Amino acid sequence: MRSAGARSTTVVRKPCRASQCARARPAMLAPEIRIRSFMDSRSPARLSGIGVPVDYVEGAFHLSMSSGTPRRADALRNRQLALDAATALLAEPGTPLTVENIARRAGLGAATVVRTFGGKDALLDAAVSDLLAPVVQRARDLLAETAPGQALGLFLGELIAFQATHHSVSDHVEGLNMPATAALRGDLARVMEEMVERAQRDGAVRTDIDPAVATGLIGRTALAIARAQPRSRQLVDAYLTVLLQGLRPPA
Repeated sequence: MRSAGARSTTVVRKPCRASQCARARPAMLAPEIRIRSFMDSRSPARLSGIGVPVDYVEGAFHLSMSSGTPRRADALRNRQLALDAATALLAEPGTPLTVENIARRAGLGAATVVRTFGGKDALLDAAVSDLLAPVVQRARDLLAETAPGQALGLFLGELIAFQATHHSVSDHVEGLNMPATAALRGDLARVMEEMVERAQRDGAVRTDIDPAVATGLIGRTALAIARAQPRSRQLVDAYLTVLLQGLRPPA
């Protein structure tokens, strides 16, 4: 009980200024910023250790460490424009294949092209591998659907036609780091070697030559035929006939 003579005292709190309040209590960040800060400071392994599902953690960690946004439609469009431009320039031997020329043909800025692919090597790797992938698949299809000797002849004709249009590709990509293209070239060499091996077993190709040697010879000869001038269908057919006759077993 309060004594009769005691006086009550009321404490009045003065409102603090904004700067004082900021010092008095920690600032509260927006929820999405707090979550991102939390994620950025921890690895997926550490987060999974506190009971968060691994798949959720890895997805969230990936978003926090990358751009955090899906690739936009305009970015995909820019990528395709740059690829189409690079592919077109690969068929034009006299045009220097620079990032600036590719960007100009695509109607984009050079910085946009570099930002999209990370550099010229990656752009050309994507463009050339896009060109080569259907060629490799065509070789596989012919090998699966046609007699080996016939498949080899048909494919060589199509390969020469492809190389005639894109025979400057090897000059443009000399010395560049192109892992996807290198992998496809390896695939193509293996499929062609298998064609030769099967044709040998089928009696359509002579057996006194190693399949790997024959494949290398065929590839270089096909490129030489593709580059021959003047270009004419009759001349290509004549060269191809000589090449195939040289591969046939002696009578």
